[in-house]
Amino acid sequence: MTVVKSTIPEAALQVTGDALQSTLVDLLGLSLIGKQAHWNIVGPRFRSIHLQLDEVVAAARDFADTVAERASALGLPPDGRPETIASAFTLPSPKDGWVRDTEVVEVMVESLEAAVRRLRERVEATEKADPVTQDLLIGITAELEKQRWMFAAENVTQDV
Repeated sequence: MTVVKSTIPEAALQVTGDALQSTLVDLLGLSLIGKQAHWNIVGPRFRSIHLQLDEVVAAARDFADTVAERASALGLPPDGRPETIASAFTLPSPKDGWVRDTEVVEVMVESLEAAVRRLRERVEATEKADPVTQDLLIGITAELEKQRWMFAAENVTQDV
């Protein structure tokens, strides 16, 4: 059943739908990674990283909503069910239990880097299929790159 008819051709809709759904999975998963780390971080930089994790979680949740609404606007029902996220999610995650602040930073850098890499592929894929979705993905990429940079700066130990 199609509730909303898309304004873009079927082939472009398939490319766009795949990009939006996989981005939704990454964003919802990233928000869960951030919260898991937020609840379990320990170490001398607990407070600053704890708060920084909330920034990532808020951004990921806001972007997930925007991505899901874009899919809906194109007549594609977004799938953010827990079982979908669990089966499709592949970004690096923190270990179980307490996690040192330095390890939290490492996993966040790795997760954000992987998410950005995948987003850049989707930006390229949607260039001709749907420039509106491409623009949305570009904005998300920019914010996640900024967050990755902020976390990466946390663990710099050598003299600059």
